[in-house]
Amino acid sequence: MEEREFVDKNRKQIGETTTEESNIEEGKYIQVVIICIENHKNEFLIQKRAQKKNGKWALTGGHVISGEDSVHAILREVEEELGLKLEERKIELVFSKRAYDCFVDIYYVKKEVEPLNLKLAKEEVETVDWMSLEDIETLNEKNLFLEYHYDCLKECMYFLEKIEEGEKKNV
Repeated sequence: MEEREFVDKNRKQIGETTTEESNIEEGKYIQVVIICIENHKNEFLIQKRAQKKNGKWALTGGHVISGEDSVHAILREVEEELGLKLEERKIELVFSKRAYDCFVDIYYVKKEVEPLNLKLAKEEVETVDWMSLEDIETLNEKNLFLEYHYDCLKECMYFLEKIEEGEKKNV
């Protein structure tokens, strides 16, 4: 079982760890990472989670484990779940937030990937596919997409639009 390090409200490690089964006490937080992988057609690589993990569609992500930082956690999660190696310099931290008992870092990368060439971790991921925002929205409306990941995707798109608007103003 992977150990996750607790942090305080300021994201400072407090010297305690937990496993997935542990309850998180008030004032302690874990760290979570999620990535939005987009292709040139403005579609997102999403995964259908294994049935033991609720079987819903979602983005790729997971927990920061003990001794690791956020960026290395998302690189590890993508490689573990999809068999895909991303370059650290090509991924972008779009935003961070605190939600309930965790801190969430949302990453973004523009990448062309052939889903059939990915080596999926079958204990976690049933299949992957490219889908448009509209298709993902439909899945979400039918309760087939992990709601929290849908919210993160929408927030990611919002922040990317703001960044793009800022770049256009500065041209």
